[in-house]
Amino acid sequence: MKLIAAIHRRSVFWGLMVCILTSCSGNDDTVGETTIDDGISTVIRDLPGDTNGAMGEEVDGKTRQGFHTFLFRLSDQKQIWLRNEADSARWMKTLEWDLAFTGPYNSEVFVNKGSYEFNPGFGGPADSAIILVEKPYDEVDEAPSDETFESSTINKIGWASDQYEVGWFFYSLDTHIMIPIKNRTYVIRLPDGLYAKLELINAYQGNPPEVTNMNWPAPYFTFRYHVQEDGTKNLKTR
Repeated sequence: MKLIAAIHRRSVFWGLMVCILTSCSGNDDTVGETTIDDGISTVIRDLPGDTNGAMGEEVDGKTRQGFHTFLFRLSDQKQIWLRNEADSARWMKTLEWDLAFTGPYNSEVFVNKGSYEFNPGFGGPADSAIILVEKPYDEVDEAPSDETFESSTINKIGWASDQYEVGWFFYSLDTHIMIPIKNRTYVIRLPDGLYAKLELINAYQGNPPEVTNMNWPAPYFTFRYHVQEDGTKNLKTR
């Protein structure tokens, strides 16, 4: 698990929030239920992350410091935990997962890419790539060219300090609220060569329209995605 520890250490921003972030967050529910369920996409609600993790010591209700990474496979919604060296050895350098939820509150997301040093799949055979499309999920109808994927420099999506960064949420140091960024969709070339689009919607239990309690349960992820199984770049879900 040395790699996972290295990823945590590189997250300087989150290190500043050791005593701030307990489970606090907010969300203005930018995607309503009628838009989440389009009849084509797969919708994941309240997928639990490492709810026993904590950013620092002496955090009420938490049993350990740090957060175990989990992997997620889009084809069958399989959640795979990396809790020890045996788990890492079994899963990390394989083609058997698509997304890795890492870092504080499992909020830093990687695709499976064996060529990137700080990716959980480093050294493995996967050659995934991800790009950001600044459009609402429903309006992303097609994956870009392979040349666009090859030129992508995105290695991780998590906290965005401003609108020019590629992360999926903003975080306010004044209010300690994590706010998903509107109209931001990620298009992925998966390890098996298929194309998918992804929207990360919330990290708090119940996908609340507004968080008013600093101890709101987290992380519980709500997100949706669509994989084009026929191998084409068609990602239309409307």
